[in-house]
Amino acid sequence: MPNTASAKKEQRKSAKRRLLNRSQRSALRTAVKKARTAVESGAADAEAALKVATKKLDQAAAKHLIHKNTAARTKSRLSKLTKKKTAAAPAS
Repeated sequence: MPNTASAKKEQRKSAKRRLLNRSQRSALRTAVKKARTAVESGAADAEAALKVATKKLDQAAAKHLIHKNTAARTKSRLSKLTKKKTAAAPAS
């Protein structure tokens, strides 16, 4: 337990930040998962889901919620998967 007033305030701030970060990280993971499943299933809204996921990844990296290289790597993998699936769809 914190003893000083400043430590108590810091604990309150930390708790608020933790809740906000958790909700934002959860929304990010949901967006990425939706994009991945939309691409895998060949849904018509796959491009829109990819666009939303890319935007959320960029925002999370800008807020230091995730590392910028993590965001770039995830975006790269999603776009690579999208290109692979769209190229395979017309061939079959």
